[in-house]
Amino acid sequence: MSMSWQELRKEAYGLSVSDRLALVEAIIRSLQNELRPRTPLPEGLVNEMIGLAKIDAPSPTDGEVEGMLEERLKEKYLK
Repeated sequence: MSMSWQELRKEAYGLSVSDRLALVEAIIRSLQNELRPRTPLPEGLVNEMIGLAKIDAPSPTDGEVEGMLEERLKEKYLK
């Protein structure tokens, strides 16, 4: 026996707040799984990607990053 939308909504309003939150979480999880199923990653892909963005130079200092940001903002808004 299935419930109509109105009956289901009435039942949901009768639940406690924690039960309604659990219901919403379960519904969202089911929608995520249905709309965006997870495909398994190819074996070894994670190991291949480790260090992909690694560079030999040291990380920039806060001052250098601030300077780069300032230059980018000048390029974006003053040209």
